[in-house]
Amino acid sequence: MKCIGLLGGMSWESTVSYYQALNRGVRGRLGGLHSARVLLNSVDFAEIERLQHAGDWPATARLLAAEARALQAGGADFLMIGTNTMHKVAPEIEAAIEIPLLHIADATARRLQADGVTRVGLLGTRFTMEQDFYKGRLEAQFGLEVLVPAEEQRERVHRIIYDELCQGQIRDASRAEYLTIIAGLAQAGAQAVILGCTEIALLVGDASAAVPLYDTTAIHADAAVAWALA
Repeated sequence: MKCIGLLGGMSWESTVSYYQALNRGVRGRLGGLHSARVLLNSVDFAEIERLQHAGDWPATARLLAAEARALQAGGADFLMIGTNTMHKVAPEIEAAIEIPLLHIADATARRLQADGVTRVGLLGTRFTMEQDFYKGRLEAQFGLEVLVPAEEQRERVHRIIYDELCQGQIRDASRAEYLTIIAGLAQAGAQAVILGCTEIALLVGDASAAVPLYDTTAIHADAAVAWALA
């Protein structure tokens, strides 16, 4: 079994979900008392969040690249970044290490393709919904048509992620608001919706939505288990 290098803590609320999914995935495939070989490097998210909102992406790239190198030095066979947003600096992180990077958008896109989904809604931080590093990758490399909510809704989705979900607050009113936004994306023609922030499934993962929801945390972890056991 290969050792999974997990760059986490962004936020630690969703990193808990990653750890559970990785271990449950290995146990589900191998049975018995088997569990995943995971090397976890959990960063201080306050520093990352400050740099994100200051627009200092080069600084986040330098910080996370150093942490990724530490995982490589510790014996990780491949790397996964346990956050959608920080895949904005995935190219810089990938260039800093010699082990492979399992990209969360690629794993998600392949699952969508396998299910025959061609037009998909995307929820996440404003960075993920508005910038090209994620949406553009899905469109250019996988031929998906990606829809995002209107600007006011994007701001609300973003605020709930940082002010509530990353701090472990799960509110029924916010769940209802997310489901309304998802319904709007479905009405606009989305066949499914990507939960493109690793915390969102904590809020709506088990909710009754207008269209299928693709939990990027679960998909990313499942792909990592496949890599680890290949």
